[in-house]
Amino acid sequence: MWLVMRLREKINYKYYLPVGVLTYGAIMVVPASATDTPEIITVRSQLPSEVSDYRIISTTLDLFRGNSKIDAPYSIDAVPESLARNQTLLSVQEAFRFIPSVQGENIRPQSRGMQAGVVQNTFINGLNIAATTDYPMEQFERVEVLNGPSGGLFGAASPAGTFNYVLKRPTEKPLNRVRAEYLSHDDWMGHIDLGGHFDTQHHFGYRLNLVEQDGGYYVKNSQLKRELSSLDLDFHLTAKTTLEVDTSAYHYIDKGLPGTFSLAKDVIFPSAPSPSRRGYGQPYAGDNNLTVLTQGRITHRFNSDWTVIAGILHETNDRASTAVTNTLLDNSGHYHTTAANTTYSLDAVLSNNVYLNGHVKTGFLTHDVVVGTAGFSWDRYTPYKTGAISLGTASLSNPVEFAEPDFPDFGNRYRSVHTFQQALTFGDKISFARHWSVQAVATQTWIDTKNYNKTSARTAHYKADGIGPTVSLVYQPVKNMSAYFTYANSLQQGDNAPAGAANAGESLAPYRSQQWELGYKVQFGRVDLRTALYQLERPYPYIDANNVFAVQGNQKNRGFEVMASTVIARSLTLFGGIAVLDPRLHNTASASTNGRKVLGLAPVTLNALAEYNFPFFRPLTLTADVNFSARRPGNYTNTMYAAGYLIGNVGVRYTRPVWGRNMTWVLNVRNVCNAHYWANITPSSQSGYNSTGSGTGTLGTPRMVRLSVQMDL
Repeated sequence: MWLVMRLREKINYKYYLPVGVLTYGAIMVVPASATDTPEIITVRSQLPSEVSDYRIISTTLDLFRGNSKIDAPYSIDAVPESLARNQTLLSVQEAFRFIPSVQGENIRPQSRGMQAGVVQNTFINGLNIAATTDYPMEQFERVEVLNGPSGGLFGAASPAGTFNYVLKRPTEKPLNRVRAEYLSHDDWMGHIDLGGHFDTQHHFGYRLNLVEQDGGYYVKNSQLKRELSSLDLDFHLTAKTTLEVDTSAYHYIDKGLPGTFSLAKDVIFPSAPSPSRRGYGQPYAGDNNLTVLTQGRITHRFNSDWTVIAGILHETNDRASTAVTNTLLDNSGHYHTTAANTTYSLDAVLSNNVYLNGHVKTGFLTHDVVVGTAGFSWDRYTPYKTGAISLGTASLSNPVEFAEPDFPDFGNRYRSVHTFQQALTFGDKISFARHWSVQAVATQTWIDTKNYNKTSARTAHYKADGIGPTVSLVYQPVKNMSAYFTYANSLQQGDNAPAGAANAGESLAPYRSQQWELGYKVQFGRVDLRTALYQLERPYPYIDANNVFAVQGNQKNRGFEVMASTVIARSLTLFGGIAVLDPRLHNTASASTNGRKVLGLAPVTLNALAEYNFPFFRPLTLTADVNFSARRPGNYTNTMYAAGYLIGNVGVRYTRPVWGRNMTWVLNVRNVCNAHYWANITPSSQSGYNSTGSGTGTLGTPRMVRLSVQMDL
């Protein structure tokens, strides 16, 4: 973390002003010439600089490198860096709140009611990473989500979709941005964002982001600390070849925040208690994560029709998790507290991809073709000493801070799992009859997983392969409008039977999920709109009455989504959407669960952000955001529900020149009514029952004030 140490030497924090966040309204643009790759944002708002425009017209999630979201026959949403700055977002988890199809506040995200795998569904610049830490938004240009199964595009994965974090790139003009921020209670942050080129010919570009944050958070004696050093370099080796090199280190610590709440048998979820009350977490317990990442990507354009892109990424995610779990013992609020040791204290991922894209004509048909491979090697390390540590018993009305136990050495560990996955992809997009196209992609995936014990002896071996196809029919009456029908069939590695099951450790055969989706997209004027109607189905394994873990049913999710971003009358910015979901279990071995709704999923979620820039006083902008979730089943039999919530957030920002430099102040108040709510209800694993048939609850944060100031030097 030498970059952070240098930052400490050069900046005296007592001069930080406790106000504002950096906000220019328009999306920050990196022109295509900066990296010479087709994935760059090329939208440039013509609005006044104080008016925000959160439309993202391009995407990196189209294998055919069409660049435009209109051309991709999938439901793709994105949260841009400008929105993250204006709303003072700290992490990708906070960014997901603005996409209704991504329910819950999970570090490992989910979409359309399906939870992502640890590595298979999450990417940085299209390369697999471990989703075991809450990545910082300051590092990224935008967060992209492809909703629904994508195993037929990028290799075997959960049908939860694809979550891609796009790194910031060097800027065309010099960028020297400094931000200071105060968070509720006693937490302060400094952020430096530098970009530009070392030479006048723009052959060698750089982007440097440094973050230092530390202090007490919303519970007395708690802590939230973040340190980020991120350096991104572009080398324009020739007019047709660009090399990108990125490296970062991110240290995240939280202590003393509320633990999760699980339920004993026949216990129901109570009304959510205050998350700021001491005792629901422990001042010494929480997360201590260090994520180190290095990646490189080279792009070469042979000519205007053919391009090859190749990338490699190495990541280590070292974590010591001592976060507590409070198990409610009865409906009077008594609970037992344990500190859960990290099952895996280190994830090491080496991922790769190579894609060749081309454009050819055969008679009256036009073909866009892609041939490529993508995959990863993933090692997981387990501490020699694991298991939950009992701390004591308390109650919701009288929580207790217990003495700190003797935690094990999380660095004393052994390699317990090795997974290798590689996929070969071929796709052809055939355009004909002017307005019509057919797109077909097939991906062959090979999976090989080995498990080891403490003596390095192999205890299990899983090997499987299969093909996942995705087929689409697209109709574009005009350039900025498309209607499509897409069928996706996705392969996913089968689960291992959990400890305690009669067949513990047994690997199930690969699952196949399938989805059909009917969608419509339009971009006209300052409006970006998408809608989708879908049905998503996957096998559902669980532990039955005979204590055997096996596929004994299927989960079928039906839903409808609307997502839009627009600017009205050059003053009002709107960004948001609604997701309607009907997730149910079918053909289960138990009549008590057959046809029931899936645990923890709300039938309706909504987020609506509005920003009003005063036409008679352009420096001032007011913001309001509403986040809604309907009630969610708290168990698999639907005999108990956790209440829904409605959260309001308000803010104001003010932009003006100071000493000839642009300066922006922002005040944001989150959860303005200080509502107490269950932000997340989750099963014990991606699929299957736990011993009680109930979910685990996570408390939402209380009212929070974020006040910051940004200056472009």
